[in-house]
Amino acid sequence: MAVLDEPIKEVRTLKNYIGGEWVESKGEIVDVVNPATMKTIAKVPISTKEEIDAAVQAGQAAFPDWRRTTPLARSRLLFNLKELLEENFEKASRIQTQEHGKCIDESRGESRRGIENVEVACGVPTLMQGYISEDVASGIDEWCMPTPLGVFGVIGPFNFPWMIPLWSVPYAIATGNTVVVKPSSEVPNSQSFLCELAEEAGFPPGVWNMVHGGRTVVNGMLDHPDIQGITFVGSTPVGRDVIYRRCGETGKRVIAQCGAKNFMTIMPDCAIDNTIAAMMTSFFGNTGQRCLAAANAVIVGEDDKFYEEFVAKVVEKASQIKIGYGLDESVQMGPLRDKAKKQNVLNYIDIGLQEGAELVLDGRDFTLQGDLPDDCFVGPSIFTNVRPGSRLGSEEIFGPVMSIMRAKDLDEAIRITNENPFGNGHSIFTQSGKAARYFQYNVVSGNVGINIGITAPVAFFPFSGMKDSFFGVLHTQGKEAIRFFTESKVVIQRWF
Repeated sequence: MAVLDEPIKEVRTLKNYIGGEWVESKGEIVDVVNPATMKTIAKVPISTKEEIDAAVQAGQAAFPDWRRTTPLARSRLLFNLKELLEENFEKASRIQTQEHGKCIDESRGESRRGIENVEVACGVPTLMQGYISEDVASGIDEWCMPTPLGVFGVIGPFNFPWMIPLWSVPYAIATGNTVVVKPSSEVPNSQSFLCELAEEAGFPPGVWNMVHGGRTVVNGMLDHPDIQGITFVGSTPVGRDVIYRRCGETGKRVIAQCGAKNFMTIMPDCAIDNTIAAMMTSFFGNTGQRCLAAANAVIVGEDDKFYEEFVAKVVEKASQIKIGYGLDESVQMGPLRDKAKKQNVLNYIDIGLQEGAELVLDGRDFTLQGDLPDDCFVGPSIFTNVRPGSRLGSEEIFGPVMSIMRAKDLDEAIRITNENPFGNGHSIFTQSGKAARYFQYNVVSGNVGINIGITAPVAFFPFSGMKDSFFGVLHTQGKEAIRFFTESKVVIQRWF
């Protein structure tokens, strides 16, 4: 196996970025491990309450001047950042692979999606425009002005360490706010590198802050009176019961994007080869660690011949996926992020067997490319005869496990899909416009795919979600992010 250019070449202890300074933390230091090699690649602090307080204070101190900075001037700094992101595109991608485990092409896609959000935020001079009406009453004019609010907290997940904070940060700072980012302590190198580039781009001290850590940092954000709002991506129990609830209690704005159990409806008239190719990336891309990953495939119709032949082709294709270190360009699936996440997948394989589902591809039996420890690796698994209400069929696994179900018609497939408590990214594969429209109209899902396996909106559309997949009102990305990070100040004016 040829592994080229690991960008992290020495173990260093990461620092917080507060008020334009790189600050050593006084918190506990833990190892960051490459899940493909099990080698320590960095050490990250679990920062203290005092350190998150200092970052919020820095953001609050920087806010008045940053708010007075013109949208054009803020946009120019975002353009500077965009150029630096392009120049460092490959390095950023390889850092993601080295610390997370995903394949290098998946990391490149993540880098590109992050950059696209910066590009959209560069349009803030027009995106942030208000509106005016003359003579709403005799001699009275009225304005509506989008106004920044102050300091926002951004809590990032482990599965997309680079991209997901960029769903929020560019829009927050473009609109005149300041931010404190808390990366996942499992994958902190990407955000540390991003802060280095933001510093080089010329953002004033205190506009863009970053504090490594865990619950203490999150609680510090939730409790701090100067934090105006939180954006969060993570599990439903944390998003609903901690982030959303406590933001409500303290009057903070909140975007909480949470868990998923995505259903892919397969119609008998689908383009079979294209559908199966999309299934491979949707179910097994990012090793299934994606809130838009398909989890359940519902095959519609009572034609046993179509069902059996289709499943056989899916199993054959999945069994050919090459597993190994994501920096090897020939590898198609990397490791899970850590040992505990692998054990969780193995537990669900056992649960599926206990529930009576048939394991037609066993991910516990796989071939690993190269001389690597198998601590975090698992292969694609496929179950058939899965009941929708079973644990295997209804709970989020966050790993490369496909559950196949059958439905007699499209109505039953939609009913099965809608009975699940999640509504993040459901899709249908069909050549029928009638069936596609019927599906998109009736399925309860924030993101809907028509012959699309990964229903990821581009940066100028909101990343939506429904039911237990999303808590809040507005979403990250595009116009909704601009709205989230501003308040409408209405001015009614008369002169005598």
